[in-house]
Amino acid sequence: MKNRVTPINAEIRLRDDHLLISKTDPKGRLTYCNREFIHISGYSEMELLGQQHNIVRHPDMPRGVFRLLWNTLSSGNEFFGYIKNMTKDGRFYWVMATVTPSYTSLGQLAGYASVRRKPRDGFAQTIEPLYAEMLEVERNHGAADAPDASIRLLEQRMAEMNTEYEPFILTI
Repeated sequence: MKNRVTPINAEIRLRDDHLLISKTDPKGRLTYCNREFIHISGYSEMELLGQQHNIVRHPDMPRGVFRLLWNTLSSGNEFFGYIKNMTKDGRFYWVMATVTPSYTSLGQLAGYASVRRKPRDGFAQTIEPLYAEMLEVERNHGAADAPDASIRLLEQRMAEMNTEYEPFILTI
């Protein structure tokens, strides 16, 4: 299923008790979605299972953030990040995502587990301008280089703040 949803400027705000949980196979195809994730996304369970997790990707999200996510996961580490997702009807919702690699008892990669919760108040004042800047950098580079170009910008901004990505994200 190709996601051809048109974004609309209408936000769904998660409640404090919302936990959106999903699991994917190693290639990022959804294998499990909890009821909260299904409800918020607007898709049915059957529409979600087997699809790439990026079915809920909002076009306002820099590709560099997802390149960083995959780089982090491929090194065996957890990824933390603010993600803007899009529902089936085009509305958006922000989450604070924790994505973790899952392994079989033999130590082989089984897939990934993602838990998303309501972002902290005030996060958008920091994240939205940064993501807009990353998107602008991506627009000015070829498709192949765009994600890495926006990661370089992100690293530059982190250096200017004398921090690294993970502590920055976890303290917003």
